[in-house]
Amino acid sequence: MAVSAAGPPADRIVRGLFALGAVQFGSFTLKSGATSPVYLDLRLLVSDPLLLADVAAAYARVLDGLAFDRIAAIPYAGLPIGTAVALATGRPMVYPRKEVKGYGTGRAVEGRFEAGETAVVLDDLISSGESKREAIAPLEAAGLVVRDVVVLVDREGGGREDLAATGYRLHSVLTLTQIAAALAAGGHIDPTARDAVATYLRRPGGGAQN
Repeated sequence: MAVSAAGPPADRIVRGLFALGAVQFGSFTLKSGATSPVYLDLRLLVSDPLLLADVAAAYARVLDGLAFDRIAAIPYAGLPIGTAVALATGRPMVYPRKEVKGYGTGRAVEGRFEAGETAVVLDDLISSGESKREAIAPLEAAGLVVRDVVVLVDREGGGREDLAATGYRLHSVLTLTQIAAALAAGGHIDPTARDAVATYLRRPGGGAQN
């Protein structure tokens, strides 16, 4: 499910992301070589603590409806978001390492937890579900139970369906469609930019950012 972008604070988040440059419209070449009319760089959130606090509060509202013991934030973009959410909710956080150390404890998952506990996975956005499944694997291997994934933006690139096919539920604060519609409605972008996003999302593979 996605929280509506029609009113505050979701609308304030959309405007803040645009003002920060975390949402850009134009013509962008993606890692895959495809061209996209929109680009998201949510790593910029760390540079705006007030906006990050709004984002954390939005995540907290989504988390209110979920049952979990710990937050599991995905490196790297998800870590500052997960930390902000942990501070806003008082819920403990763990995170899977991208590279497992060959010395010390050699842990694949950092933070305190017990096998059998449920972890809700947090990240900044989702395109396809592949990177989320890769991040979930070490959590489950360590004995954690994962049912839900929460992101700020669903790029509508098939990630929701991909996760559902493997037994996970996706929850998003916003979708790419909602962001473009809200910015066009507020006069921040031309309606043609909104329509370009809609056309892009209708293409096979549209919405992916890799």
